[in-house]
Amino acid sequence: MEDGNIELLQAEEEREARLKRNEETLRELSDTIRRCNVRIIGIPEGEEKEKGAESLFKEIMAENFPNLVREMDLQVTEANRSPNFINARRPTPWPIAVKLAKVNDKEKILRTARQKKLTYKGTPIRLS
Repeated sequence: MEDGNIELLQAEEEREARLKRNEETLRELSDTIRRCNVRIIGIPEGEEKEKGAESLFKEIMAENFPNLVREMDLQVTEANRSPNFINARRPTPWPIAVKLAKVNDKEKILRTARQKKLTYKGTPIRLS
C-alpha cells in the first residue's frame, strides 16, 4: 500500500517538473518569435491596402528617421495588420505588426522613436 502511494507521488512530481519545463520552453519560443516585431499604432485602417504594409513602414521610416534609414539596411520579413478587416465600432485602428530580420534594428528604431514625436502624413503615431 505504501509503495503504491510513493510511486504515485513520484509520478506526480515528475509530471509537475515536466509541465514546468514545457511552460518555460513555450515562453522562450514565444519570446523568440515576437522579439523582432515592431507595432505601428495610429495608422488609419485601409492605408496599407493601397501600398502594402511593408512599403508603408518604409515610408514612415523615411519620413521620421531619414538618417537612420541611410545608415542601416532595413530588412522586413513580414508586415500586416491583424485582423485584416475594418470594424466601424472600434474607436482606434488595429496596429500594424512589422517583423524585422534583426533584433538590433528593432532596438535602434525604438530607441530613436522614444526621442521624438512620430507622424504619418501629419497624424501622430507610435511605435512599440
